[in-house]
Amino acid sequence: MKEAEDFVRKLKLKAHPEGGFFRETYRAKEIIPKKVLPKRFKGDRVFSTGIYFLLCNNDFSAFHCIKQDEMWHFYDGTSLDIHVIDKEGLYSLVKLGRDFYAGDLLQVIISEGCFFAAEVRAKDSFSLVGCTVAPGFDFQDLEILKREELTSLFPQHEEVVERFTRAKC
Repeated sequence: MKEAEDFVRKLKLKAHPEGGFFRETYRAKEIIPKKVLPKRFKGDRVFSTGIYFLLCNNDFSAFHCIKQDEMWHFYDGTSLDIHVIDKEGLYSLVKLGRDFYAGDLLQVIISEGCFFAAEVRAKDSFSLVGCTVAPGFDFQDLEILKREELTSLFPQHEEVVERFTRAKC
């Protein structure tokens, strides 16, 4: 996995709390005041943020939820499978990559309030992607539930929840 290690080093990526590696590459200078944002936000937010995100091998991005829409962009490596449970509890698999014959998309939108997890499709490879969030991401907006909490919310998806949560949060 020399290529993935090179990306981590050259892009100065660091470990992400939900799995994988990341680095913020953009944070808008302009601010959206809390008073004009939806009530789900606890403070001001910048207009937009962007990150690099890299997953390798059997690592995964654990189920999490944020308060804003997130656009994922495919850059390099193998395709990424994104598992989404929406607010109504419906599950879907979204494919990010450039294998159009397998149903991949180059960009994917995850709507605010959805729980989602991601994994590299080819386990002996990596996926390098970018994520854009608007209003801009703040770690106050990140929700990672314990496995038991997520299973109690979505008992019909116990198998996928078990697979993409960590025993300890």
